[in-house]
Amino acid sequence: MTHPAQQFASDNYAGICPEAWAEMERANGGSAVAYGDDAWTERAADAFRRLFEKDCEVFFVFNGTAANSLALAALCQSFHSVICASSAHVETDECGAPEFFSNGSKLLVAPSASPKLTPAIIRTLAGSRSDIHFPKPRVVTITQPTETGLVYSLDEVRAIAAVCRELGLKLHMDGARFAHACAALGCSPAELSWQAGVDVLCFGGTKNGMAAGEAVIFFDRALAEDFDYRCKQAGQLASKMRFLSAPWIGMLESGAWLRNARHGNACAARLAAAIAGAPGIAFLFPVEANSVFLSAPDGVLDELRRRGWRFYTFIGGGARFMFAWDADPARVDELAADIRAAAAAAAEPLRSSVA
Repeated sequence: MTHPAQQFASDNYAGICPEAWAEMERANGGSAVAYGDDAWTERAADAFRRLFEKDCEVFFVFNGTAANSLALAALCQSFHSVICASSAHVETDECGAPEFFSNGSKLLVAPSASPKLTPAIIRTLAGSRSDIHFPKPRVVTITQPTETGLVYSLDEVRAIAAVCRELGLKLHMDGARFAHACAALGCSPAELSWQAGVDVLCFGGTKNGMAAGEAVIFFDRALAEDFDYRCKQAGQLASKMRFLSAPWIGMLESGAWLRNARHGNACAARLAAAIAGAPGIAFLFPVEANSVFLSAPDGVLDELRRRGWRFYTFIGGGARFMFAWDADPARVDELAADIRAAAAAAAEPLRSSVA
């Protein structure tokens, strides 16, 4: 089958990286015990414990919506609330799943349009009401990197964790692209998670080289009580669990999880550098991970579509380009050339009229 030219509308477009594919193929070499009682699942969980330098509880689920929603449900009663940014994935893109799986825990959305939460915002939301008629704040969730590709620094995570401890709140991290944040900051997974004060992390594999699968990691084992039952009830207990867990062995033991993220980040930086200064083109957000958000005239975006490029415009009204583990630098350069050409063509009538 001939594959179409590579697109950068989403890092979900990418295939499976060789390391994940090879370990899945090895897991397919015969029969194994079902429902997670297999050697691959045990080995993958141990690989996470080594990576995070922590005796944590690890669960494997199919996708990010389940990972985030079930993790938050484990931290909340139905009368609790979860503090999040207005653009957080749990608020904008999970179809009410966090509320559904928690039996009604309310999301308290930051009034600020900023994609990042701050201690001040958390303190304001948590302290807005304390009467029995209002859902009691219980959890803060942050997305790392954010939906707009911004990375919380170590100091920012630590400051948020400190205010959470002060207010008696748990800290959940939506890490669909957690690897990209580690690559961007040059820090270890432990430094960016439990050592910074994170209680529960959802570590994404789908956007970093796997076919499917996320890991829910509880750094406080007590918080994971009965989480296996939540997974089963939510349809997230894979009968052939080794095919969810084995790819993680390939990713973690080979270091591909970090190499893949570094490559995606580098390709985003490559595009940003190549189009900087193009007429009418502006960056909606700093390029810190594997995404580039562009503001451009409608004519430029229409021309890019005419040239066959796919992209989303659902955040900030600009064009979003995402770069996965398999992004071809030559194809990135083609995109950059087309953006510059479209921008130059759109600017030419303006220069002519001024002349």
